[in-house]
Amino acid sequence: MDRVIANSVPAIPRPVVRRISRRYMAGEDLEEAIGTVRDLNKQGCVATLDVLGESTKDRADAAGKLEQYKRVIDAVVENDLASGVSVKLTGLGLDLDEGLCRSNLEEVIVYAGERGRFVRVDMEDSSYTARTIRIVLDMHERHGNTGAVVQAYLRRSLGDVRLLAEAGVSVRLCKGIYVEPREVAYKGFDTVRQNFVLLLEELMKAGCYVGVATHDEYLVWHALRVSHELGIPKGGYEFQMLLGVDEQLRRILVEGGQKVRVYVPFGKDWYEYSTRRLKENPKIARYVAQDVVGGALGLIKRR
Repeated sequence: MDRVIANSVPAIPRPVVRRISRRYMAGEDLEEAIGTVRDLNKQGCVATLDVLGESTKDRADAAGKLEQYKRVIDAVVENDLASGVSVKLTGLGLDLDEGLCRSNLEEVIVYAGERGRFVRVDMEDSSYTARTIRIVLDMHERHGNTGAVVQAYLRRSLGDVRLLAEAGVSVRLCKGIYVEPREVAYKGFDTVRQNFVLLLEELMKAGCYVGVATHDEYLVWHALRVSHELGIPKGGYEFQMLLGVDEQLRRILVEGGQKVRVYVPFGKDWYEYSTRRLKENPKIARYVAQDVVGGALGLIKRR
């Protein structure tokens, strides 16, 4: 049923997607995003800001994205917010030229580091995985404020985890959302869960700082179990969640003294982000469908 809902996303009218997206995005402007992060900080959460928009078309576009990230970092510092930034390498020019991308990324990392901020390099689909891991390892060696993302559904991820762990890189561990062939990614729900737990154990045993990025309470429980067994204190790892998704679980974790980071996307490309997110993550599509049905029922009752 989740997949059926996700496949119906293109049929949802744009105004409806816009209304729905307000729950999962911090708006189009930096000012709105800063306000969202401020509210999250008051709720006891830290954040990661992400400027929407991938795959730059030319060097000027990549340069514009670089300047956007600098403005985001400046705003975070000026408002004294507990937040880092998340970047996608395609947004910084990876499809144009790897050298250009490396230069832009390093400029963001240095700029953030000078202001005491952390940069998480997002993972995109499997065609970028090897290059992204290689670039992150290089940047981390030169600048400590650089982290990676590992997707548990990829068959190669155990090898990537061992490389990153050996280098001491902070890792955001998630299930993965891109549609990949079976040769590249595990397809079974339980298989992906089990691989997530395996990777989590590898990272925590190696002493890596892990961002446990999930809304799956089964995996949350395993993170708590592994940290307990290894004697890792609260704050020696963190949970990461998407803005607007399972806020009840988020509150439970925060009230339990856990560190929780919320991913806060914003920007002009809200429609592309929203429809892609809904199609790639059927469970979020289900939440959206429930919101739409609930809103319609409420409207009918008011009438």
